[in-house]
Amino acid sequence: MSSSSSSSQRIVSFSVLALAIQFLFIQCVFSQSQNNAFLYHKCSDIEGKFTSKSPYETNLNSLFRQLSYRVPSTGFAASSSGNTPDKVNGLSLCRGDVSSSDCGSCLATAIPEISRRCPNNKAGIIWYDNCLVKYSSTNFFGKIDFENRVYLYNVNNVSDPSSFNMQTKTLLTELTKKATAGNNQKLFATGEKNLGKQKLYGLVQCTRDLRSESCKACLDGIIGEIPNCCDGKEGGRVVGASCNFRYEIYPFVKVA
Repeated sequence: MSSSSSSSQRIVSFSVLALAIQFLFIQCVFSQSQNNAFLYHKCSDIEGKFTSKSPYETNLNSLFRQLSYRVPSTGFAASSSGNTPDKVNGLSLCRGDVSSSDCGSCLATAIPEISRRCPNNKAGIIWYDNCLVKYSSTNFFGKIDFENRVYLYNVNNVSDPSSFNMQTKTLLTELTKKATAGNNQKLFATGEKNLGKQKLYGLVQCTRDLRSESCKACLDGIIGEIPNCCDGKEGGRVVGASCNFRYEIYPFVKVA
């Protein structure tokens, strides 16, 4: 996740089906200016499959239309469609600093793509740089999703990993306090920290179906994974289904 498009990054995914077995692969890093970059997706087989033209598919399509319509204006929506046993629950979250038009553009890409990648799965999730979309036959609203998360990190190392990790944790912890303050309805915060000759930039965010205390618990949990996800790396993030953080040594947040 460096500023150079020729650099590479590693991604670590924790799979629900694989009981948190991790794997690595190299992916091209997108330039800072590129919007709507695809990050990762997961299709769950645990909840089973639906058949073409079934009530579940009808409800899923209805849910996707609701999210496409409702999310861009506020950056978040959680909704359900249909009745048990064919009820579908879903949510979508756009990054807190993106415009409504960029949010809508991300959804216009993400929803058809998750439908293509998980064509008959009753549950799935897809992450882009600007948004995430999640759906399931189970009611997951208000609950922290501990299973679905992806690690991304810059392959470049810092000179003093121990100090850098500590500074990164300090910044992200401060941002967590801001994001979960009582007047922060977006559960989103960004900030920066001076590191002498350079600055460290950070972002934290939760899905808004969570209460502030659950958001804090989710963020505290993934921030605690820094030594596992991105130990001493110049940039990194944990992208989850309930919360996420990102840090870089260059500014990456859009400024209004």
